[in-house]
Amino acid sequence: MKSLKLLLRFLTVGGLVLLLLIPLLMIRGIVHDRERYRAQAEERVSQSMAGPQQLVGPLRVVPWTETRTVNATGSDGRPEVRVETTEGYLYQTPDTMEVSGGIAPGTRRVGIYDVRVFQWSAQLQAGFSELKLTAAEGRKYGEPYLVLGIADVRGLVGTPKLTVDGADLTLQSGTGVMSSRMAGVHATLPVQDPEAAALPPSQLELDFALAGTQSLGIAPIADSNRIRLHSEWPHPLFGGRFLPNDRNIDSKGFSASWEISSLASDAQAQLGRSDGEKLTSRQKAYGGAAMEGASVTAIDSIDVSLVEPVDVYTQADRASKYGILFVVLTFVGFALFELIKRLSIHPLQYLLVGLALAIFFLLLLSLSEHIPFWKAYLASAGACIGLQAVYLSGVLKSWRRGAGFAAMLTALYGVLYGLLVSENNALLMGSLLLFGILAAIMWVTRKVDWYELGSSLR
Repeated sequence: MKSLKLLLRFLTVGGLVLLLLIPLLMIRGIVHDRERYRAQAEERVSQSMAGPQQLVGPLRVVPWTETRTVNATGSDGRPEVRVETTEGYLYQTPDTMEVSGGIAPGTRRVGIYDVRVFQWSAQLQAGFSELKLTAAEGRKYGEPYLVLGIADVRGLVGTPKLTVDGADLTLQSGTGVMSSRMAGVHATLPVQDPEAAALPPSQLELDFALAGTQSLGIAPIADSNRIRLHSEWPHPLFGGRFLPNDRNIDSKGFSASWEISSLASDAQAQLGRSDGEKLTSRQKAYGGAAMEGASVTAIDSIDVSLVEPVDVYTQADRASKYGILFVVLTFVGFALFELIKRLSIHPLQYLLVGLALAIFFLLLLSLSEHIPFWKAYLASAGACIGLQAVYLSGVLKSWRRGAGFAAMLTALYGVLYGLLVSENNALLMGSLLLFGILAAIMWVTRKVDWYELGSSLR
């Protein structure tokens, strides 16, 4: 019967632990809500400034119209001759492309949220081989132009400087006949002989500044692509289909370079996909007035994002996951004091101490939105440890015991902070912590006669 009382005592404490899951889950819900609000702030900045950027091109484009007569049947059933006009274009990707430039990080503040933005000061050089204009009956080629695909043209800062074969050209908005495929800008190419059967080889240089948020992507559409980027931001995230061939990251920033061949990239095929024609690698032909195909974001690219490796919401969420561990360890300590030292602790006192532990995570979240995370952690932990020390000194009927529990909580908070700031070793450290705590509890209770404790339970 008395052993049943001991079991009932443990079941009561276990029920309180489950009850405290409710406020802990509510706090985690608040963390996720704040993350959504921050995502909305990023969306607002993207809408008012410029969103994630992707660069596709440059491309040489030649529009054409083709007129032919066909025999058809009229509405009255009589044969007639009709004139049909088809519109289309040829486009050419570069043989070589070199892209370089520095990415300057910045911040836009929306309410209490800081949104990471950037401005890329870019230099681009590309070389084109001769483009043969396919002869066809009734086909007439229009004026060729250069197209540069940009995901969000609002991000262009100032006036880009474009030079083609030593001549300065002016960029204009839109991508002409490729407008259904991508947004961007274009420039009319000078033609010495409008009746020529080919466009001559050319070299171009382009200097421009492009602003955006979250990420920058560059599509390797040339036969040979060399890309070099650098920034003062020390926490880059490299994504897309290609990781850097060489990179250097330290506290002063990063530098990275890519060398990508068309043999390793599907970007050229993706640019011409969905047309249904068999196309060569560098010269594409399209017909029809309405062109539907891959958008800019559907093309393979290298991506670079300026991110915080462990932001305040990630840290707060990770901290809240350990909330139940804090509660369980504290309640285990209470139970040991109650059984071994013959102290009587009421379930309501268990509950109040558990709520004080849960409040720590709410304080941490709210303070970290306004001050650095380590300061928020120190203030929240100090407030909760102080509160627990004063309260437990009365519950345990000794200032020394209250101070002992406060020391135990201080150690727990210290270990938890180490888990939160560790980007790569959090799981290892957490596993070692749990093993060490379990080993300590088993060591302390290795000689406890639980039957005797049950029979003496008041």
